[in-house]
Amino acid sequence: MSARLRVGILTVSDRSWRGERADASGPALERAVAARGWQLRWRETLPDESEMLRQFLRDKADSGEVDVLLTTGGTGFGPRDVTPEATLAVIERQAPGLAEAMRAQSLKITPHAMLSRAVAGIRKKTLIVNLPGSPKAALENLDVIAPALPHAVQLLRDDPASETGHTA
Repeated sequence: MSARLRVGILTVSDRSWRGERADASGPALERAVAARGWQLRWRETLPDESEMLRQFLRDKADSGEVDVLLTTGGTGFGPRDVTPEATLAVIERQAPGLAEAMRAQSLKITPHAMLSRAVAGIRKKTLIVNLPGSPKAALENLDVIAPALPHAVQLLRDDPASETGHTA
């Protein structure tokens, strides 16, 4: 792929947003993005507030400044875990294979993986992927999907090189 992936990271956590707990997942993902040679465009933290999340996701995806927007947190069963619903409200097309692959691999590690409600989808030319809130789980899930992300971005960019290697 000719250009590096441009990535944004959004941590969704009431406590981190209020400064009551340090965000561990966002920085862990930031290091993982850098280690892959991808370009981090921004890292933000927001509370578990559905309308705020929807507006943020819309604005960032519509700006075209990132190819991949990773969220971490808010994907469980907690009453304030609204990240998947906010994501579903703003995406134009779902990318269920990414979430399915993350859950399938995570199930090999913990039965709690079946409690993940994470989703993935496309808005304009931005891929939005929900990752778990735990740093360990967020990194494990990113590792599962990372090999497919450059090709996904090529396809979203309508890059002619995306057809390379495809046979009839």
